Amino acid sequence: MSGTFVGMPGFPPRFPVAARSALEDSQLRSNLRHATHTIRDKRGRVVAEVADWEELRVAGAAIKDEVLTHLDHYLVELEESLTRAGAQVHWARDAAEANRIVTSLVRATGAEEVVKVKSMATQEIGLNEALEEAGIDAWETDLAELIVQLGHDQPSHILVPAIHRNRAEIKEIFAREMGKVGEPAPDDLTAEPRVLAEAARRHLREKFLRARVAISGANFAVASTGTLVVVESEGNGRMCLTLPQTLISVVGIEKIVPTPTDLDVFLQLLPRSSTGERMNPYTSTWTGVTPGDGPQEVHVVLLDNGRTDALADTVGRQALRCIRCSACLNVCPVYERVGGHAYGSVYPGPIGAVLNPLIRGTASAVDRSLPYASSLCGACFDACPVRIDIPELLVHLRARVVDEKRAGHGRFRPSGEELAMRAGSWLFSDSDRWESAQRASQLGGRMLGGKLLGERDTLGRIPGLAAWSDARDAPVPPTETFRSWWKKHEQHDKEPEQ
Repeated sequence: MSGTFVGMPGFPPRFPVAARSALEDSQLRSNLRHATHTIRDKRGRVVAEVADWEELRVAGAAIKDEVLTHLDHYLVELEESLTRAGAQVHWARDAAEANRIVTSLVRATGAEEVVKVKSMATQEIGLNEALEEAGIDAWETDLAELIVQLGHDQPSHILVPAIHRNRAEIKEIFAREMGKVGEPAPDDLTAEPRVLAEAARRHLREKFLRARVAISGANFAVASTGTLVVVESEGNGRMCLTLPQTLISVVGIEKIVPTPTDLDVFLQLLPRSSTGERMNPYTSTWTGVTPGDGPQEVHVVLLDNGRTDALADTVGRQALRCIRCSACLNVCPVYERVGGHAYGSVYPGPIGAVLNPLIRGTASAVDRSLPYASSLCGACFDACPVRIDIPELLVHLRARVVDEKRAGHGRFRPSGEELAMRAGSWLFSDSDRWESAQRASQLGGRMLGGKLLGERDTLGRIPGLAAWSDARDAPVPPTETFRSWWKKHEQHDKEPEQ
């Protein structure tokens, strides 16, 4: 594996480092708070309308667990159904193989450009970069993805990749960049949403009409029929899925549902959890090739890329239930303050903090840091439409990080935290030791709480424990412990009355 992270170029910093930098950006925090609270409030209203919402969550989790438990069977069934419907199926073990397959398929058509439907899987494997190296232009057609692409940026949210941008920033990007790659933005462009959307439509229209190849992902793949499903809100997906002659879909192997009846459950769960809508404006389904209608050459690339490694983890496999709704991001107090770029991955937020280490392992410093990118408040589990217990997975992965660190050293050098825990265990395991330590702290409390700290109540920065004490108010040790107080009063109570 390379040192780069899933779908992200370069060597991104560990989460604590990246988060500290993001916290200094007040405009970013303002953008994030406004956007996440707006989506969260919409979701709350439409979910409250569904009397059996919890039953739907349980059903969604059960369907996903059935697929994951018998994934070998459903993958074979899906391949047979797709082939029967006229699609060509390709298997990709990792990102490099998937990119080679897609690049060769595009080259075989003679096309030098493709239009793309928003796809987390293609971002995960770095497909745009691979196509660019092959001399093929890949145009993102989702509005938020277009903003990210034109801004030479990285996505920061599963549902709204440009959530970190405000309207004024988007206007500047459109005015500066659109003319370099196609239809320019109008001279009278403003930051009004309607005007920005119209500029995007005009810019993309020429690309839709001339494109011969489209690339998509899929929200769901129905094993029994070979039907692929994309849900979206703008209509760009419908344009990509119907106009070009060749359609290539990159689909994670966990996206399977057994039957169309099972799909019904997720078409209730997904739009409410993601966009706060009762149903998506555009739900596109296609089953192989229909002669004379739509793409006449359909390819489906079934992508592993670490998913079977996650499946082998009996605790962690529940992360593969994820339907990419982003509900966990919108309720997460950590994500709301630092945004998606701090996670160093195309999968940010709580689900990214568990999914990335599961499919990538914990070889890199970024992966090892992600399970700690949480306060374990549990809001993500309450919001998840398929009941992924993300807090449980975070704790599970933290234990894995520690175990792998120990196993990877011939002579394990414990951290300062572990040394402190060992010292605490040694003190607490013997009452005499603990009482001696209390007497020492009592003396320290008299000294520190008096002249040395100027009658302060807290210690401030503690040498050697600065990372801990900078984020907490450590109280000055008391000048009298409970034990000494008890002995004094016990003795007083035992004295005979005169």
